[in-house]
Amino acid sequence: MKKASAPPRGCPCHSGLAYEACCAPFHRGEREAPEPGALMRSRYAAFACGEAEYLVRTLHEDHPDRALPRADLMRSLRAAKERLRYPSLLILEERRSPPGAGGTAEVLFAAGLVESGRDCSFVELSDFAHDGAGWRYLSGILVPLATLGRAAEGLTIDAFLALAAR
Repeated sequence: MKKASAPPRGCPCHSGLAYEACCAPFHRGEREAPEPGALMRSRYAAFACGEAEYLVRTLHEDHPDRALPRADLMRSLRAAKERLRYPSLLILEERRSPPGAGGTAEVLFAAGLVESGRDCSFVELSDFAHDGAGWRYLSGILVPLATLGRAAEGLTIDAFLALAAR
């Protein structure tokens, strides 16, 4: 008797697609995320799945974590899967530099995170740069959702920057 296959697992990036049709090909290195928002989603999913190799591969060469001992960085990234739950992700706004201006982008997102039953959700404005091969995570400004002073829905990059500057 043929064993029934398991239903497709939903992607941890909360796109509504199956993992195999969404972030899995990026994680396996079969292709690059086509845009900064897709890279950000795939990195969130990589944290949820413990895909440390992917997280390191998609760090920009200028990111400070690149200076850490690789074994320590990999251990830390893998541990996030065990410590945290990843219940939600919402892309709020994305901006790219005009074509020919160096391939940079900003993505504002709200990430749901729970650690030991405690809500650790945050809003981040991430900077990305294209290195010729693909988009890479460069840096970010992170504000815990609890200290933001408003709901994340409808937040724009400009409004976030004004709130973060307080």
